[in-house]
Amino acid sequence: MKFLCILAVCALASAADDAPAKIGFTKSFPGSSPAYVSITLDRTGAVVYNETTDEDNAENLQLEDFATREIFVLAQKLDYFTRPVESGLKVAFMGAKSFRWESGNQKNEVKFNYSVDENAADLWDRFERIAESERAFMELKRAVRHDKLGVMDALNATVDLWDRRRLVGETQLLPLLDRIAGDEVYMHIARQRAAELSEAIRAALKLPSA
Repeated sequence: MKFLCILAVCALASAADDAPAKIGFTKSFPGSSPAYVSITLDRTGAVVYNETTDEDNAENLQLEDFATREIFVLAQKLDYFTRPVESGLKVAFMGAKSFRWESGNQKNEVKFNYSVDENAADLWDRFERIAESERAFMELKRAVRHDKLGVMDALNATVDLWDRRRLVGETQLLPLLDRIAGDEVYMHIARQRAAELSEAIRAALKLPSA
């Protein structure tokens, strides 16, 4: 029995070592929308996005390889969050934020309100882009299912992110965009806008046309 227990412990340790490294970001900002955000990204590009602390409410998306690599490079430049990034400046409260690193048995976390470190600010912004993109996707999905007249507004918000180069994980949008573009239940201008964005995403990611 003791031997089996040792084997089980070793197996768990091996599984932890083999698990892909993860970078986490959280922001708690009561009164804002959303008031709470949690994002976890692993080296495969898999993202878990949540606006609550209940794991059952999480959304999953896939980040592009190049975007994933850039985020992990920034984590490396920040020494995997083993040093402070808080500026210490007297600035307005911008939300209680944290970066977290998990790799095997190594777990580091750093908390901050505002940072003047260029790498920390860049990483913070990249996670904000993930949050903005996922919220746009969730709103478009909701509109497609329950508010066909609201699809145009949701599309415009998504196109705005695309135009400002803040849209990430774009491939998750393609099935929704193609559905809108090919369904006459939606307004012609919405169908056209969806088709244009779909083609733009496919061209940027070098994917075949729909």
